This record gives sequence, structure tokens and C-alpha cells, in this order.
Amino acid sequence: MFQGLSDRLNGVFKRLRGYGSLTEDNIGEALREVRLALLEADVNVKVVRSFLERVRERAVGRDVLESLTPGQQVVKVVYEELAALMGGEANRLRTAGQPPTVIMLVGLQGSGKTTTAGKLARLVRGQGQRPLLVAADLQRPAAQDQLVTVGRTIQIDVYRAAGASTPAAVCREALRHARSRMLDPVILDTAGRLHVDEALMEELCAIKAELKPTEILMVADAMTGQDAVNSATAFHRALELTGYILTKLDGDTRGGAALSIRAVTGVPIKFVGLGEKLDALEVFHPERMASRILGMGDVLSLVEKAEQAVDEKQAAALQKKLKAQTFTLEDFRDQLRQVRGMGPLDQLIGMIPGLSRLKGLPDASEQERDLKRVEAIIDSMTPGERRRPEILNGSRRKRIADGSGTTVTDVNRLLKQFGEMQKMMRQLMQAGKGGRVPRNLPFSLH
Repeated sequence: MFQGLSDRLNGVFKRLRGYGSLTEDNIGEALREVRLALLEADVNVKVVRSFLERVRERAVGRDVLESLTPGQQVVKVVYEELAALMGGEANRLRTAGQPPTVIMLVGLQGSGKTTTAGKLARLVRGQGQRPLLVAADLQRPAAQDQLVTVGRTIQIDVYRAAGASTPAAVCREALRHARSRMLDPVILDTAGRLHVDEALMEELCAIKAELKPTEILMVADAMTGQDAVNSATAFHRALELTGYILTKLDGDTRGGAALSIRAVTGVPIKFVGLGEKLDALEVFHPERMASRILGMGDVLSLVEKAEQAVDEKQAAALQKKLKAQTFTLEDFRDQLRQVRGMGPLDQLIGMIPGLSRLKGLPDASEQERDLKRVEAIIDSMTPGERRRPEILNGSRRKRIADGSGTTVTDVNRLLKQFGEMQKMMRQLMQAGKGGRVPRNLPFSLH
């Protein structure tokens, strides 16, 4: 995500930080490179121009040039302006004064609208609400079936009208259904087209006039760059959008849509899709995204993901096991699953300050495969073997390797690493009791 832009900007700022003092010429040269980086990232030309004007005005001021760390001050200015460019702060969903809240999703065909409807329903349910999904796309034959499948997967009601003649009629009946069952919010999955056309807009305007939605959110594919911005402008002109949901942001290595869409239309990005799974939708935080673009990490999002993934009771039980030194391979497997439940490793690495800039890190997809391999090995053991790995002789290890699709070498490596980890834990517990730090730990902590 934003990898190309992030690498270019970090190269520019690394040189700036190397100067003991900065001149207007130094800053001008750096901003020319920033301009090229933003244009290559497919950011709107007018947005780039106004962004650089604001940065230049602040960067050549006395507070920066006479600072003890002028390079760092320029980075701070760019960070603040990037965050402002994307909206400054997170924009939450609005709620209706009289329930239910109606959220209308619009967008072009192929942007991921139906899946996003399910993701949004799952997200608001996690906040204690009882959403209703509405299959209002009567154009694409499979759209209603797809939404029903999504709803069944996340166990959320889907309203599908059998004999309704128009999408507006479907939505009207769905709203009546929601009120009778006290479901809130109502999320409308409307039709899309391959391009913006008059018939599509008339249909969407009819739904808007009928239901008067609290939120009209356009679902846009971030990977289409300026095409997404252009279609967003057309939808906003016709419908007066209240926000955007950018999908496929995890695959957007440039970032043009995310950095342009708010500045061009004046409408905030409210959510971003960061994967195909139905839990991969997040509130968009401009300041956190700016931090990640500049390689400064996103610790707050990492903490939030950890809080969602970690079960408090399991954490308390694990702490007791660590103190009693009864940590088993079953416990180790459970911890791996919690880590994987936090999301793709490449996204987690991007949230840790400075880590994404380190060279020589193993490829994230390779690390994912390693974790799956470890889990498969542990799953192929019997409960007794997981609790007492010392009983694993040669024949048992061969059986485990065959059952997990790995090799005996892989099994031996896991058992060795687990043994070293147990040894380290014992040393740490003993050090905690004695108030000293153990030396010669089994692996490097750096």
C-alpha cells in the first residue's frame, strides 16, 4: 500500500535530514522531487500544485530554517499537510434522528459494492447495532444471490423483495420491514454500471428521493486512481455524496485516489477496504495514513487490531501458564492464530514504526506460508504430543511430517525453536524474580 510513493518520499527526507542546516534552495530541490513522486503516484495535478504551495510556504519559514533539526521539521510539515489533504480527521457515520438510519451504497460495477455492504454491516454489528442488508440491485442477476450469500456468511438479515418492480419500491418495502423488526441501520446495495450513465443516475436519484438516506456512500476502487476520482466527481454532482469507501487499498501501490478524492470533491473518505475478507473494512484515519505513507508506522491501528484479536480470558490463562512454565505447543498455536487474525503480515509490518523501511526483511507472503506450515505441523500432532513434545521420537515425527505436508526437517526445526523459546521464558521468569536480565538468550531480540 503506497509502497512506491513511500519509498520515494523517504529517500527525499533522508537526504534532507542529512543536512546540518537547510536553505530555500535545499527545500526547493526536495519539493521538486516530492512533486515528481506525487505525480507518479497518480495524484491529481491541481492537488499536487496546491499541496506543494502550502508545504513550501511553511517549510521556508523561520521556525523551520532556524530549527535545530530542520530536516525533521520539514517532514513534520509534510505529514501535517498530507493528513489535511486526506481530510484531517476520521469521519464517523451519521445517525438518523428517527431510526432506522439509511445508508445508501452507490458506485460503478466491479468496485466491490456488494461485498463492501456485507463488510459495513459486520462492522456496525460489532458496535452493537442490528443492521439489515437490502438487495436493491435489480440489474445484475447474480447481485441479489451474492448479497444473500454474504449475509448468510456473516449471519445478518438480507431483505430481498420477490415481486417489486423498481429498486425504489424494494427499498421502500425494506424500510417498512426494518421498522417492524427494529433493525438499524438499513444498508442499501444499489445497482452499478460499467460507466456513469443517465439511466443509472435516474435510478439512484429515485431511491434517494424515496428514502432520503442519512448517508450516501460511494464505493470506489482505489486501484483505478484518477478514474476513481473522475467517477466520484460525477456521482457527487448527481447525488450529493456524504462520503467514500475506498476498496482494494491494500493493492494500491500508488495512492492517487486516496490522496486526491477528498481534495477534488470536498467529500471525506469514511472507510477503506484492506482485503477480501469480510472483516477487512476499517474507519479511515487521515493522520494515521499519512504516518504510514511517511514510514512512521501506525501504532494506534496496530493496538486496535490487537485488542480485537486477543481474547482477554485466553490472555489471562496464558499469563498463568507462563508463570507456571506450562506453556505448550497448543498454546503456541493459539498465539499464532491470534497474530494471523490481526490481518496480513505485510499490513502489520507497515504499522510498526520504521520497520517497513528496513532492508533484508523476509517477504511477507513467505512469512505467511511459514506460519501456516507451523500451524499444520502442530495440528498433525495428537493432544498428548502437543503437551509433551519430548515424546516425539523418529517415527512420530515422520508421521507428523506426512500428515502436515512438510518434511521431518521442518518438524525438527519447529521443535528446536519451541524448546529454545521455553528456555528463554524460564530465564526471563528467573530474571524477573531476581531483578536481573539474563544473558545469552536463545535468539536475538533485535
